[in-house]
Amino acid sequence: MIIEFEKKDFNIKHIFECGQAFRWYDDGDHFTSIHKGKVIYIREEENKIYINSPLEDFDSKIWEKYFDLKKDYGKIKNSLIDNEELNKAKEFGYGIRILKQDEFETIISFIISANNMIPRIKKSIETISSMYGDLIFEDEKRRYYSFPSPERLASADPKDLRKYARVGFRDERIVTASKMLLEPSFNINLLKNMETDILREKLIELPGVGPKVADCILLFGFGRAEVFPVDVWIKRVMEELFIGEEVPKSKIKLYANKYFGNLAGYAQQYLFYYGRENNIGKERKKENKAK
Repeated sequence: MIIEFEKKDFNIKHIFECGQAFRWYDDGDHFTSIHKGKVIYIREEENKIYINSPLEDFDSKIWEKYFDLKKDYGKIKNSLIDNEELNKAKEFGYGIRILKQDEFETIISFIISANNMIPRIKKSIETISSMYGDLIFEDEKRRYYSFPSPERLASADPKDLRKYARVGFRDERIVTASKMLLEPSFNINLLKNMETDILREKLIELPGVGPKVADCILLFGFGRAEVFPVDVWIKRVMEELFIGEEVPKSKIKLYANKYFGNLAGYAQQYLFYYGRENNIGKERKKENKAK
């Protein structure tokens, strides 16, 4: 079976390289992705996108949800403020879509992401999956493993995570967070039904989850589109393109709410990708340091 659709508002590279997900590979003629114990190959040909799987139990609904295919991103972009700089960002990352990722995997992935580099994050997650997940499939390029369950990570030895997955100081945090997520008060279905502000505070109870990591989990794991995660790049971009001066990170969200409202998460992804790929605000930072 194969999913085929028009390329409009969809670009594989934009989606996978905008910092929201870590379990994908650029295999040259196609990208490969792993989600909920499934593997897909996804490729672009002219103005079409094709998604298929080497596995027999290919469920198109899983991937339609994962890539948010039912949502009109053209309408979302038109609903964001008509601002020259944001328009440039939307055009640059025209094909970004916010993925609907597994909540537990997103929580652990972004605990690993704290003060870390994307290549190292990806490698750690793949190692953890090979150690504690199940083998799904193997092709000529690699073996594919499911992301481990909370039960398996809760029983992991932190020393093994540090030694083999190279997660450093995050080792104990991963195991403790996994144990906490098995408690009734952290039941994922319970968390899903919480209001965003309450859910944020609940997530911050987990070790290794501060405000920025919590906001990433809210946006990429729980689909809270009003949330605006603030990292170094977003801070620079907002200061350079919207605010005009350096401000504390705590104030960036206030500006985001003012400019973008309940679509702030979409604006964040366009601005993050545009800012990082074009080094927006980096020169201002250098100039300020030189003063």
